[in-house]
Amino acid sequence: MNTHYAVLGLEPQAISDEIEAAYRRQRERYNPERVADLDEDVRQVAKERTAEIDRAYAILSDPARRRQYDISIGIAPAEGGSARASARRQISPRERMFAAAGVVAALALVVGIWVITGRGSDVQSQAMGEVNRPAPAFSLQTVAGDSVSLTAYRGKVVLVNFWGTWCEPCKRELPALQAANERLGAKGLAIIGVNLTDDEKLQGVSEDRIRQFVAQYNLTYPIALDRDGSVTNAFRVFPLPTSFFIDAQGQIRYVHVGELTLDDVTARFTELQREGLALGAP
Repeated sequence: MNTHYAVLGLEPQAISDEIEAAYRRQRERYNPERVADLDEDVRQVAKERTAEIDRAYAILSDPARRRQYDISIGIAPAEGGSARASARRQISPRERMFAAAGVVAALALVVGIWVITGRGSDVQSQAMGEVNRPAPAFSLQTVAGDSVSLTAYRGKVVLVNFWGTWCEPCKRELPALQAANERLGAKGLAIIGVNLTDDEKLQGVSEDRIRQFVAQYNLTYPIALDRDGSVTNAFRVFPLPTSFFIDAQGQIRYVHVGELTLDDVTARFTELQREGLALGAP
């Protein structure tokens, strides 16, 4: 059931401050300014999503209406603070959102909005949204304590992958990304993982825990920490995971919402590398 709680990425036990914070975050994610230069269908999806967020907030922010709504969907009121504490998240709020509304939005964005293309490669891959706009420049600290700058990779094909430790599709695709790094890194592919660190902190995940997570998956490509969410906002990330394939000239050429495979990365890299060589890129 796509409840108002799922729309805002919340648990039914959420308190008023959490509801307010979630509303602001979701409103910003679908801010019209973030999709102003995209396809009209994309702007319409954002508009509809915003209306859905507003409806959810109107209900959940009003105690009386919220009680009535909870009863209507079969949620019993929690008895005291201990009940609320024991019901705290085993699954993260954002993961609930991606599992329900986010998946639908992602499919709509990928299948129904952008031009579907799979050309230019000998490797079969998923269809991806094709765009052509400059990639926002960024420089972030990595989990290793150094810095990574997108402009330093000009002349290479770059895959920027936005992810979080709570996101199950993100976890599933990490082995494929690591394999792509090992097989294609020497051929000119650069992978940068961008962790939504501001969201991690809201869920009680420390940077040390993120480092442990990266070590657990044996990731050797740079993992950047987006501590204030500015890079995530600049790239206009919707659900997670979202990946951007950037050509040698620094243009975003493909956007993929959802889990990547090794074939996906290989196909896009091969195509963009061929184009770069044809244009005389190093």
